[in-house]
Amino acid sequence: MRDGGRIAAAIQVLDDIELRHKPVRQALKTWSDGARYAGSKDRAWVSGLVLDVLRRNRSLAFQMGDESNRARCLGALRWLWDWETDRIGEACNDPHGPSPLSGAEVEALTTPVSLAAARADIQGDYPDWIEASMVRAYGEDRVAEGQAFAQRAPVDLRVNRLKSDAYDVLKALGSMGAEPAGMLPDALRVPAPAAAERAAAVEIHPAFAMGWFEVQDLGSQMAAACAGDLTGQQVLDYCAGGGGKTLALAATMANTGRIYAYDSDARRMTDIIPRATRAGVTNLDLRTPLNKDPLNGLEAAMDLVFVDAPCTGSGTWRRHPDAKWRLSPDALQRRLNEQRKVLDQASLFVRPGGRMIYVTCSILAEENEDQVAAFLERNAAFRGRKLDLFPDHLTPQGYLRLSPRTAGTDGFFAALLERKP
Repeated sequence: MRDGGRIAAAIQVLDDIELRHKPVRQALKTWSDGARYAGSKDRAWVSGLVLDVLRRNRSLAFQMGDESNRARCLGALRWLWDWETDRIGEACNDPHGPSPLSGAEVEALTTPVSLAAARADIQGDYPDWIEASMVRAYGEDRVAEGQAFAQRAPVDLRVNRLKSDAYDVLKALGSMGAEPAGMLPDALRVPAPAAAERAAAVEIHPAFAMGWFEVQDLGSQMAAACAGDLTGQQVLDYCAGGGGKTLALAATMANTGRIYAYDSDARRMTDIIPRATRAGVTNLDLRTPLNKDPLNGLEAAMDLVFVDAPCTGSGTWRRHPDAKWRLSPDALQRRLNEQRKVLDQASLFVRPGGRMIYVTCSILAEENEDQVAAFLERNAAFRGRKLDLFPDHLTPQGYLRLSPRTAGTDGFFAALLERKP
């Protein structure tokens, strides 16, 4: 495909997302299925432009003075991809392009409106209705934080100590540019690709098939690390989902003790067994909701209950920028209700003197500090404990708070709660 056809395709995909409310992956697949002539490089190019536009949806429209997806694409090419206006115009003039530039578009691309005149939510590219929440979370840094969430994300890896070590995994993935991610000795990172290129295909590497590593954001790894030494303990991953944190916790346990994985939706758990088998985990006990009373016998018996709670996912906006614009007050309220229920239910399995870790991939205090405070208020048997890891990333209460700007991770929150003896 020529550049003009690629630009036209990106505009088509963005229109499909906006008009039909499709997730970005589904919209890209719909276009790809109907564009058999598009090669892998074409698909990566179109996907890269679509995602970059979604990351900077509001600021691009403001600078162009036009909220159409065409205008946003043109603005992204000029200011995010560093194309000159003449090159954009040439591509748009192509027979397969989106149509020639108008005089107003040429003017906007040449002399854009300064973002300094825009509101914070436009400069930071986040929904205007969460402005108060952004102020609570980040104060005067909210624009810079929002802009950090609008960057492309790297591919983070967790070395599986049950099968390998960081030295061997780095050696195996050297051709893909893997390097230590910092913060944790078993965390590696493959830098984000250029906008029009595909991310490193680490999951087709033989070392992945052998269980040497898992793909897991550094923030998620840090949240799991808050559990500390789990050797020989009884652990319940209460919202296990696909098992990412289950495997991280199991590796810490070195196949001692017992880790129970449970999720209220059995469909989310279908990958756990094959992933655990590949990773060499032998102390896993899967508790499926398809069975009656799946957690029977675990009440007040767990040394640690890990609660990776359902949330808005606002901390993953770098990777899922379309979710940023789908978020609504109603969706937030549903998540808040679910979190309260999950916390109360999970707490029943913590033994006296045991611990519970509450984690979200959200940046909103309503889902984080507020939920912890409300839980402690209605559950006198529990108290908060300050985390003793990652001191540069702890809140005044001793909770873990991570973001792309402060830690180079997705947005994560973790709080440690203890059941009184």
